[in-house]
Amino acid sequence: MVVEDDRHIADLVEMYLRREGFRVLQANTASAGLEAIEREKPRLAIVDIGLPGDMDGLEVCRTLRVNSGIPVLILTARDAEIDRVVGLELGADDYVTKPFSPRELVARVRAILRRTNPAGRSGRGRLSVGEIMIDIDRHEVRVKNEVVALTAREFDLLAYLAENEGLVLSRRQLLDGVWGAGWYGDDRTVDVHVRQLRKKLGTALPLVTVWGVGYRLG
Repeated sequence: MVVEDDRHIADLVEMYLRREGFRVLQANTASAGLEAIEREKPRLAIVDIGLPGDMDGLEVCRTLRVNSGIPVLILTARDAEIDRVVGLELGADDYVTKPFSPRELVARVRAILRRTNPAGRSGRGRLSVGEIMIDIDRHEVRVKNEVVALTAREFDLLAYLAENEGLVLSRRQLLDGVWGAGWYGDDRTVDVHVRQLRKKLGTALPLVTVWGVGYRLG
């Protein structure tokens, strides 16, 4: 569900999502979007903050968090930190600012759906990246059907990267996602664990270092 008053942007988002096999609905006001979400029960909502009328996108997010468990991705021209913080504190699952890359937006949609809908992963509780198979339930990693021994933290880091395949994640994002938001250790901890993953998984691990930012799997 795309709730966006700019028809050009809404059509662009719909076009890219449809190319990836998604069925997309549009609404150009908050009330129309909430009505459609209640009626159609979509898997995810992309909501612009700057909607016309009495209710903006943050109000839509707040309302959805009271009445629905649907994942929400906020799309907006507001890039101030306070707007991002407010959106995330209201329960948004991700936040993308305009102008944006449509391909990145699609990747973020897929990442949210992988995180919020484990049943949609390939297999039962499994993730696959290239030659690597990650069995979440058994806490096991295989490369070409050979088990690779990982520590608990290495496994969690690999699984988190796989759940966000295609996205560039900063070291802080990885720390928050794997070690927890309350962990205040050195960012270099991530680099140490990445080195261990590369050592153990070798060329089967398609992990790219994005200098000055962080890491991207795939």
